[in-house]
Amino acid sequence: MNSSTLLRKCSLLFSLVLLAATHPANAQSTGPLAPPPATGPAPSAPVAAKAKPIARRAAEAPITSEPPAMPPDQIIQKFAEKEVELKKVLGSYTWTQYFLLQTLDSDNVPDGEYEMQSDILFTPEGKRFEKVTYAPANTLKRIVMSQQDLDDLKKIQPFAFTGDELGKYNITYVGRQKVDDLSTYVFDVEPKVIEKKQRYFKGRLWVDDHDLQIVKTYGKAVPDIVTKREENLFPRFTTYRENLFGDLWFPTYTHFDDILRFREGPVHLVSTVKYTNYKRFGSTFKIGTATEAPPQ
Repeated sequence: MNSSTLLRKCSLLFSLVLLAATHPANAQSTGPLAPPPATGPAPSAPVAAKAKPIARRAAEAPITSEPPAMPPDQIIQKFAEKEVELKKVLGSYTWTQYFLLQTLDSDNVPDGEYEMQSDILFTPEGKRFEKVTYAPANTLKRIVMSQQDLDDLKKIQPFAFTGDELGKYNITYVGRQKVDDLSTYVFDVEPKVIEKKQRYFKGRLWVDDHDLQIVKTYGKAVPDIVTKREENLFPRFTTYRENLFGDLWFPTYTHFDDILRFREGPVHLVSTVKYTNYKRFGSTFKIGTATEAPPQ
């Protein structure tokens, strides 16, 4: 594209890098997002197969106004502490990720695709690196990845925010909701002040009422970046976690199906990311493959 062409960019779940790396941030209050759609994970698929991201719709239980068993501020502090712990634990884990993103035409037929599977590993010296194991040709034509896309991948899609960023956000208790077999507390999250060149999460969290940990997130990375010559828009996504080891809930599945409305016209995006085969670095015992989070 030449300098006079309007760049279309969107947030892609492209390459999950070292999750322990975070960026301090502040944010601006803009109000809660609308409730998420009733979508769930897509079925598993072999690495070399085209695992088309199909979200299963399921009936969603209503959010009730039932008060929590403890003050909301205490719940927030508890799950924030667990987020800090999870960040530290993941710094010593390897995993496999599968990523598929498609753009869809007006008939919802894919007209561009990016697909990749990779292992997030350590060298013998303990340095994190990514080994791509499957990557057919990139056929995306209507969108371009930006640096913000890659920055968001370090934490926002799988984690929303880390516990040490708690003071950067307004968090409001919404109520209680049944998510599959889990009883959860629901919180809306929004940044307090947006600082230039910083990335934030705005959306909703579901916190298990027993473990007091985040088990699901829905929202988007903010802010969108719009200038006279550039539009960098970001889709709304849903991330599910599972209790794989001990008492920590690991992200295992992210999905979005959203239409980004650029000045030159809308672009329909569908994407799925699966995180599997979590394994502690240095261990000779292989932990089994993580299963997908169940639909609502």
